[in-house]
Amino acid sequence: MIYCVIPPELADDLYDKMVEYYRDNPNVAVIVDRREGPDRRAGEDSASFKERREVRDRRRPRVPGTFAETAQPDE
Repeated sequence: MIYCVIPPELADDLYDKMVEYYRDNPNVAVIVDRREGPDRRAGEDSASFKERREVRDRRRPRVPGTFAETAQPDE
Protein backbone atom coordinates (compact mmCIF):
# COMPACT_ATOMS: atom_id res chain seq x y z
CA MET A 1 0.00 0.00 0.00
CA ILE A 2 1.29 3.44 -0.93
CA TYR A 3 0.01 6.46 0.98
CA CYS A 4 -0.18 9.82 -0.74
CA VAL A 5 -0.13 12.20 2.23
CA ILE A 6 -1.52 15.68 1.65
CA PRO A 7 -0.54 18.45 4.08
CA PRO A 8 -3.58 20.12 5.69
CA GLU A 9 -2.71 23.50 4.15
CA LEU A 10 -3.11 22.04 0.65
CA ALA A 11 -5.99 19.65 1.33
CA ASP A 12 -8.66 21.93 -0.16
CA ASP A 13 -6.76 22.25 -3.44
CA LEU A 14 -5.14 18.85 -3.83
CA TYR A 15 -7.21 16.15 -2.14
CA ASP A 16 -9.93 15.78 -4.81
CA LYS A 17 -7.39 16.02 -7.64
CA MET A 18 -5.19 13.30 -6.15
CA VAL A 19 -8.13 10.99 -5.43
CA GLU A 20 -9.20 11.36 -9.04
CA TYR A 21 -5.63 10.81 -10.28
CA TYR A 22 -5.17 7.57 -8.29
CA ARG A 23 -8.74 6.23 -8.56
CA ASP A 24 -7.68 3.36 -10.88
CA ASN A 25 -4.77 2.29 -8.68
CA PRO A 26 -5.99 0.19 -5.72
CA ASN A 27 -2.51 0.24 -4.17
CA VAL A 28 -2.60 3.99 -3.47
CA ALA A 29 -4.54 5.64 -0.65
CA VAL A 30 -4.81 9.42 -0.52
CA ILE A 31 -4.95 10.81 3.02
CA VAL A 32 -4.78 14.21 4.69
CA ASP A 33 -2.20 14.62 7.44
CA ARG A 34 -4.14 15.56 10.57
CA ARG A 35 -1.37 15.32 13.16
CA GLU A 36 -1.33 18.17 15.65
CA GLY A 37 0.79 19.26 18.55
CA PRO A 38 4.51 19.34 19.12
CA ASP A 39 6.83 16.68 17.80
CA ARG A 40 7.54 14.28 20.67
CA ARG A 41 11.15 14.06 19.57
CA ALA A 42 11.67 17.81 19.79
CA GLY A 43 14.51 18.73 22.09
CA GLU A 44 16.09 15.28 22.08
CA ASP A 45 19.26 14.46 20.23
CA SER A 46 19.54 11.51 17.86
CA ALA A 47 21.90 9.68 20.24
CA SER A 48 19.10 9.15 22.74
CA PHE A 49 17.01 7.43 20.07
CA LYS A 50 19.88 5.12 19.18
CA GLU A 51 20.26 4.14 22.83
CA ARG A 52 16.60 3.09 23.00
CA ARG A 53 16.69 1.21 19.72
CA GLU A 54 16.85 -2.54 20.05
CA VAL A 55 18.49 -4.47 17.24
CA ARG A 56 17.72 -8.16 17.03
CA ASP A 57 19.64 -10.75 15.12
CA ARG A 58 17.30 -13.54 14.03
CA ARG A 59 19.99 -15.62 12.40
CA ARG A 60 20.84 -18.93 13.97
CA PRO A 61 23.76 -18.70 16.37
CA ARG A 62 27.03 -20.25 15.23
CA VAL A 63 27.88 -23.65 16.61
CA PRO A 64 30.26 -23.19 19.53
CA GLY A 65 33.74 -24.62 19.26
CA THR A 66 36.66 -24.37 16.92
CA PHE A 67 37.34 -25.60 13.42
CA ALA A 68 39.76 -28.43 12.75
CA GLU A 69 43.15 -27.47 11.37
CA THR A 70 43.50 -27.94 7.63
CA ALA A 71 46.64 -28.26 5.60
CA GLN A 72 47.54 -25.56 3.12
CA PRO A 73 47.36 -26.75 -0.48
CA ASP A 74 50.72 -27.15 -2.26
CA GLU A 75 51.19 -24.68 -5.05
